[in-house]
Amino acid sequence: MKPSVEARVQSHYDDIADVYDQRYDHRERGRIYYDHIAGAVLSKIHHEGHLLDIGCGTGLFLDRYLKEGTNRTATGIDISPGMIKKAQERYPYLPYVVGNAEMLPFESETFDSISSLLAFSYLQNPGQSLHDCLRVLIPGGRLAVCTLGKNIFTSSLPALYSIGAKMKIRRVGVGSFAEHYYSAKEMYDLLDRAGFEEIEIFRCSFAHFNLAGPLFMIAKKVESFIEDNIPYLAYNLIAAGKKPEK
Repeated sequence: MKPSVEARVQSHYDDIADVYDQRYDHRERGRIYYDHIAGAVLSKIHHEGHLLDIGCGTGLFLDRYLKEGTNRTATGIDISPGMIKKAQERYPYLPYVVGNAEMLPFESETFDSISSLLAFSYLQNPGQSLHDCLRVLIPGGRLAVCTLGKNIFTSSLPALYSIGAKMKIRRVGVGSFAEHYYSAKEMYDLLDRAGFEEIEIFRCSFAHFNLAGPLFMIAKKVESFIEDNIPYLAYNLIAAGKKPEK
């Protein structure tokens, strides 16, 4: 029997846990790219309080959240035990859970904010996950998600990833069988149906780390202009919302 998508995603990230930070933290392009999307997410959540980071991976976003303010605590959840192990090496005192984002194992009204970077695209039941996010947020709590956006560039990526997989090219991400590329309307409708208010959807990151060095630096120089004036060309979507006050 063929493994489920969830099992394949878990297995993939267990396999690449040891190289994940090389892509997004140790290499300059990856670090610049990740700092940009992390900054966009940070701007849409509360500046203090208890954060739940869904798909926390090796703890890169937890690191940025905890270092950029005071009165901050955090919990990480990820489907991959291998990624959680790496996060524990970075912040051993934080609580972590190996679990599924579609059935969050937390009490209702536990978190002030929820973040998720580059993980939402793997969810098989995103609507269920967002309903559960609303449940575990306090009234007035905020959610911010950075996920893969649908555009002319990303539409061809699954086919390229399939070719790469057949060639045994090791990569971060599993686009050949799991990633979903969202439109702005899809993300808005998902948050709206889940019960969020003050919903914002905008595109982010024209300078993607997969670009070669000179192209990346050119893209970085025009990134703000693209995001403000031709947002459809940006690679990711930021989706943010607030749980209604009681």
